[in-house]
Amino acid sequence: MAGGLVLAWMLVMGLVQFLAAHPWIPVVLAILIGGAVAAWMVQRRRAARWERIRSQGLRYALTQLDALHHRQFEHAVRDLMRRDGCADAVQVGGAGDNGADVKATDPYGRLWVIQCKHRRAGLAGSPVGTPDLQVLNGTGRPVHKGDVVVLVTNGRFSKPALEFARSQRLHLVDRTVLAQWASGSRPLWELLRAVPPPRRPTSLS
Repeated sequence: MAGGLVLAWMLVMGLVQFLAAHPWIPVVLAILIGGAVAAWMVQRRRAARWERIRSQGLRYALTQLDALHHRQFEHAVRDLMRRDGCADAVQVGGAGDNGADVKATDPYGRLWVIQCKHRRAGLAGSPVGTPDLQVLNGTGRPVHKGDVVVLVTNGRFSKPALEFARSQRLHLVDRTVLAQWASGSRPLWELLRAVPPPRRPTSLS
C-alpha cells in the first residue's frame, strides 16, 4: 500500500516537473479541448436549427401516408402535431395503449388524445366504425384526461360512426381533412369544428 502511494506520488511529481519544463503543453491542450467543445456546440446548434426547419416544413401527400405501415402512420401524425407547435407530442400506440396512439399538448394548453386507423387501400378500404370510436370514447377523457379526443384515418368513417362521434363530442379526421392538414401549414385545431377553448392564455390567444 505504502509502495503504491510512493509510486503514485513520484509519477505526479514527475508530471509536474515535466509540465513546468514545457509550459506550452497545457496551453495547447486547453486550446484543443476548447476547440473541440466549441465545435460540438456549433454542431448541436446546427442540428437543432435544421430540425426546426425540417419540422416546420413537414408535408405529406396522401400517397405517402397510404404507403406507410400503421406504426409509421402514428409517427407521421405525431410529427404533424410537433410541426404545429406541440413540442411534447409523443407516439404511445402499442399493447396496452388504452385507445391512444398519439398524445400532445397544443400551445393553448389543451391535451390531445389521438387514435390512428390506417387503411392500406385508403378511401377504398373498410370504413372506420363505431367499435373503434367506442373504445376511444371510453378512455380518451376518463383515462387519458384528454381535452380534445380525435380519431385520424387516411380512409373514411361509416355513417353510424359519424353520428356516434357527434353525440359524444369526438373529433374525426377523415381522408379529406387529413389531406388539408398534412399538405399545409394550418394546425389541426383550425381545421376542426367545436374544439374546446384554450386552457390558458398564450401569445397565440
